[in-house]
Amino acid sequence: MRAFNFSAGPAALPVEVLEQAASEMLDWHGSGMSVMEMSHRGREFTSIIETAIADLRELLGVPANYKILFLQGGGIGENAIVPMNLLGRGGKANFVVTGSWSDKSQNEAKRYGDVHIAASTKGSYTRVPAFNGWQVSDDAAYLHLCSNETIDGIEFNDFPDLGALPIVADASSHILSRPLDVSRFGVVFGGAQKNIGMAGVTIVIVREDLLDQAMAICPSAFLWKMVAANDSMFNTPPTYAIYIAGLVFKWLKAQGGLSAIEQRNIAKSTLLYDTIDSSSFYVNKVEHTARSRMNVPFFLADETLNDAFLAGAKARQLLQLKGHKSVGGMRASLYNAVQIDAVQALVDYMKEFERSRA
Repeated sequence: MRAFNFSAGPAALPVEVLEQAASEMLDWHGSGMSVMEMSHRGREFTSIIETAIADLRELLGVPANYKILFLQGGGIGENAIVPMNLLGRGGKANFVVTGSWSDKSQNEAKRYGDVHIAASTKGSYTRVPAFNGWQVSDDAAYLHLCSNETIDGIEFNDFPDLGALPIVADASSHILSRPLDVSRFGVVFGGAQKNIGMAGVTIVIVREDLLDQAMAICPSAFLWKMVAANDSMFNTPPTYAIYIAGLVFKWLKAQGGLSAIEQRNIAKSTLLYDTIDSSSFYVNKVEHTARSRMNVPFFLADETLNDAFLAGAKARQLLQLKGHKSVGGMRASLYNAVQIDAVQALVDYMKEFERSRA
């Protein structure tokens, strides 16, 4: 029996994807090769990456004037790659700090240019600040936000209209969990190891008019204009990670697309949040309007019971529930591949554990 995996990333993958990858490991579609062994410039892999890009464009409804790039370096890498690609004409970058990841992002960006904090909830990451209170700098090149904070469990349910100012969204931990209007952003990026696939590839979706604003110091391998001109083949891309991502895109389409997967995610997160809210034994500190569907942090009212809770969970094959080291407590990540029966098993255990300590 497979365990119930609530890891924040690398995270659970659909069983169907794992089974297909296993069946094709030694011989992909009669080629006599594993995808791991293919030339990235050969016709076999070219068909894999072209299909993956087309399927992702269809799933998210990516407009024709946006490029989809496959890069390396993860979301943390993009914290440097974004300013190096967008601050070549001077100015500064606006940041909205709503959690640990957006705070890391603005600190990294300071290495490459000026940073202006347009809004922040630092000290109490429990909400998304009201848009009408943002102090956006007029001479900035863009505004960066993290649309889902993996550590703190904060998710943007809507986004402001900033006119001509591009919004850059780090969507690593909720991309493909719901429909997203890409046209409202200048750049959307995300590491793969949450809802896209395995670790190793980073997706960057960038509006074409932003491809010519890079700093001279930007390395060629991370220069969006160069990567786009070479169809993500400027250097050897993470081929197997792209292949797995392509299988996940096919799986999502077979589930009915992002509208259908969103309804599943609503059901899963509602089940867990309702269990937490109906008890004084467990606590979630995030305001209801900003609660993430993907990453649900919670605390035991008596934190001396943390080790016992985790030990009992592990014995029941409920894995990776320990909260991030920076915040403590517990965290259940409910990515697309986590099924409702996994969440039901978790809430059943939570109720059982609470009764045993009554």
